[in-house]
Amino acid sequence: MAIASIYNVKIKASIFLNLALILCGDQCQFGAHCGLADPGATVFDVRNYGAKADGKTDNVQAFMKAWNAACNYRGTSKLLIPGGTYMAGQVAFQGPCNSPNPVTVEVQGIIKAQTDISEYSSQEWFSFESINGLVVTGGGTFDGQGAAVWKYNDCHQHSDCQLLPTSLKFSKVTNAVIENIKSVNSKSFHMAVNQCQGITAHRLNIIAPYNSPNTDGIHISSSDSINVTSSFIGTGDDCISIGQGATHVFISNITCGPGHGISVGSLGKYPHEKDVTGIIVKNCTLTNTTNGARIKTWPGSPPSTASSIRFEDLIMESVKNPVIIDQQYGSRKKKNSSRVKISDVHFKNIRGTSTTNIAVSILCSQAVPCEGVEIVDIDLAYKGAKTKDTSVSSTCSNAKVSFVGKQSPPACN
Repeated sequence: MAIASIYNVKIKASIFLNLALILCGDQCQFGAHCGLADPGATVFDVRNYGAKADGKTDNVQAFMKAWNAACNYRGTSKLLIPGGTYMAGQVAFQGPCNSPNPVTVEVQGIIKAQTDISEYSSQEWFSFESINGLVVTGGGTFDGQGAAVWKYNDCHQHSDCQLLPTSLKFSKVTNAVIENIKSVNSKSFHMAVNQCQGITAHRLNIIAPYNSPNTDGIHISSSDSINVTSSFIGTGDDCISIGQGATHVFISNITCGPGHGISVGSLGKYPHEKDVTGIIVKNCTLTNTTNGARIKTWPGSPPSTASSIRFEDLIMESVKNPVIIDQQYGSRKKKNSSRVKISDVHFKNIRGTSTTNIAVSILCSQAVPCEGVEIVDIDLAYKGAKTKDTSVSSTCSNAKVSFVGKQSPPACN
């Protein structure tokens, strides 16, 4: 069986399994509603461990005491953060846990992050680590209060900058559902998924201003079998970014904008990056974003690969670069070519409007040209500043590209 076919079987099985788990309620093992629906769950209310919903008291110790009790409990457990406004500095929910069933973290209230950066010893606000079986839900809000510290972000001037804390970091987490939560105004990334497997995230509401720096909605790296669906993401950076080592990622029904689009990358910035493969992005709508469907790699990068990537059934509404592969990301001045090999990439059934005349841009590496790029049924019209030239065009370099079906803009020569 071909590699692509094997991948399709695996990702479809993963999708159907996760949907079944979410929809089956009491029958599921780690579904989105298991913790809520199980009347036998023992509830660990943070207020019983000293938490105060007064918007001023730092509740770190209360939250972590409640987590330790829930995690160490040998039955089905649920940590509850009830309605109200809670202040908290850096929180770490660590496993492994003793429960034979997933531990549920139900956030009903609003949690506000401390704004004093000196309170953070590492680059995350809330971290979930080394947990097998987790549900994060409840309809509550994580407020990173990023507006107070964005002025300290100098990444636009220094590519090797120190990022501000990520709001929610999932590290070495397996078999988890993250659903029905809101993240606003993160200091840096809203959510980071690293070294995880079997994660389903859906019904998320992720919001930051269009000019907030490095506020990626969800960043996925070094993880396998990740599904992100049915969510609204509007930020100052990528709605979803897929970094090195991500495999078998499925993204669907995302409303994205403002922001920088849905991106594979950036790749190749650091030594020893792992390959990226098996990425599907479909049935998404992007509005007023700087990019649409994008793959980006750094020039002068170490060797790696990005393959088996599909962007399909996408709507672009006033998007600056609707379809783009950019292997000179970060600097047009660097002479060395990217050595990230891009292959087996498909852009299919993408329609809508572009705010620039170049609606399709395939700019690949001279050192390792793109192979197997397929562009199928593209229907993009100009909708930018008033100008005499309202045409749209394509540009391609260092790439083997095949064009099939409707092509607006016209195919590259």
